[in-house]
Amino acid sequence: MEGKSRNALLFSLFLSLSTITIASNSLNYQTLVLKSLPNRHTLSWPQSESESFTPFNVSDTDTDTDTILSLELHHIDSLSVNNEDPQQLFNLRLQRDSLRVDSINAIAAGKRSRVRGGGNVNGGFSSSVTSGLAQGSGEYFTRLGVGTPPRYVYMVLDTGSDIVWLQCSPCKKCYSQTDPVFNPSKSHSYARVTCGSPMCNRLDSPGCRQKTKTCLYQVSYGDGSFTVGDFSTETLTFRGSRVGRVALGCGHDNEGLFVGAAGLLGLGRGKLSFPSQTGRRFNRKFSYCLVDRSASAKPSSMVFGNAAVSRTALFTPLVSNPKVDTFYYVELLGISVGGARVPGITSSLFKLDQAGNGGVIIDSGTSVTRLTRPAYIALRDAFVAGASNLKRGPEFSLFDTCFDLSGKTEVKVPTVVLHYRGADVSLPASNYLIPVDSSGTFCFAFAGTMGGLSIVGNIQQQGFRVVFDMAGSRVGFAPRGCT
Repeated sequence: MEGKSRNALLFSLFLSLSTITIASNSLNYQTLVLKSLPNRHTLSWPQSESESFTPFNVSDTDTDTDTILSLELHHIDSLSVNNEDPQQLFNLRLQRDSLRVDSINAIAAGKRSRVRGGGNVNGGFSSSVTSGLAQGSGEYFTRLGVGTPPRYVYMVLDTGSDIVWLQCSPCKKCYSQTDPVFNPSKSHSYARVTCGSPMCNRLDSPGCRQKTKTCLYQVSYGDGSFTVGDFSTETLTFRGSRVGRVALGCGHDNEGLFVGAAGLLGLGRGKLSFPSQTGRRFNRKFSYCLVDRSASAKPSSMVFGNAAVSRTALFTPLVSNPKVDTFYYVELLGISVGGARVPGITSSLFKLDQAGNGGVIIDSGTSVTRLTRPAYIALRDAFVAGASNLKRGPEFSLFDTCFDLSGKTEVKVPTVVLHYRGADVSLPASNYLIPVDSSGTFCFAFAGTMGGLSIVGNIQQQGFRVVFDMAGSRVGFAPRGCT
C-alpha cells in the first residue's frame, strides 16, 4: 500500500512538472543579442546643425500646419566632465533616476518646497513654489541658439518640466557649463516681462523686482537645488528655424542641478512649456525617438509639428490630472509576458483617482520604469518563471532580478507587452533586459515603487517614436521609429 502511495505521488509530481514544462514551452520568446554597457560617445555636433545655418523666422502668429522643427538629441552622459568609465556613468544614471522618481512623486503628491539661500531677490518672493525635478533633470539634450544674434548652448529637454530657463550673466551663482554663460545685454531680442502681466501671472509663484517692476521666476528642485532670475522673452534658434518671443527664465542664481548644459527646455503639458507656448506654430505636436545607446552611436531625434506624428503609431488617450498639469498621464490596462496576460495586473492598479493620486505617466527623463509594487511583483514573477533557462545573478542597485549571462552572445527571453488603452506595445528584448556591468550581468529593467504613481521610463521607450499629440489629446508609439 505504501508503494502504491509513493508511486501515485511520483506520478502526480511528474504531471505537475509536465504541466509547468508545457506552459513554459507555450510562451512566446524573442532573441536578445547581448551588448555591453555603452561607452561615453565623444560629442561632435555637426556644424550644419547650428551655427552655419541661416535661420528663417517662425513668427508668433504663424499657423502654417506644415511648420516643423527637427532636432538632434544626445544623452546627458556626453556632457560628463569627469571622464567616467561606462560602469561609473551607469551608476550615476541610476542615482539620478532615484532622485528624479522621488521628486516626481513629491510633485504628484502636491508637496511644496522653498528656495533656500537666494530665493529672495530684492524682496521679490515670499511664497513657496512647487517642487521641480531632481539633480540631472532630464536625460537628453540638444543644441540651440539663444538671442539675436544667436549664441549656441546645450539645453536639456524634459517632458517632466514646464519652465524654459537657462543660466544668465551676471551670475550671483552659476554652476559649470560647457558653453559661455548667456549674456542678455548682448541680445537685441531679449525683453523682460513686466510684473502683473498675463505672462508673469502664468507662473505658479511669480515675484517682482520692485526697482524695475519686472517679473521674477523661481523653480526649486527636489534635491534642494534651484534657479532664480528674471522672467523674460527671447528668440530661440533650432537648426533652420528661429522662434521668437519664447517666455523663459534668465537665471542669475542657479545652485545644484546638472553640470554641462546651459539650462532646460520644458516639454511638459503645463501652460508655460515650450510645446504649449508654440502650440499655434507646431499644432501642439512633437515626438522623439531615443536610440539604444548600447547598440548604436547614432543620435536620437526630436520633431515638432505635424510631421512628428508617425503613420505607424499606435495611440492611447491622454488622461488629465486635476492636481498636476505637467505630466503626460495614460491608462495602462495590463501587461503580458510570453504572450499571456499576467494574472493580478489589472487596470485598477494603475488608476488615476478623482483626487489626482496614482496613475501612469510617460517620462523622458526617468530611465527605469517604476510600477506600483503589486504590479511589479506580479510582472517580475511571471518573467522569472518564463526565463527559467537563464542563470540567476546577484541583485544590482535597484534591480532585484538579474541574470549571469557571461560567455553568451545571445539568449531567448519571454516577450513583454504593455497594454495601454487602445495600444498594445510590444517591447524589444533590449528594452527590458539590460547590461549593468562589464561582467555579463543583465537585469530586468523594471522596479517597484511603494507610491501609487507608475512611471514608464526611457529604457522602455528606446527605438519607438513616441508621439505627443496634445491637439488630439493622445500619445502614440511607433516601433522602429528611429530610422
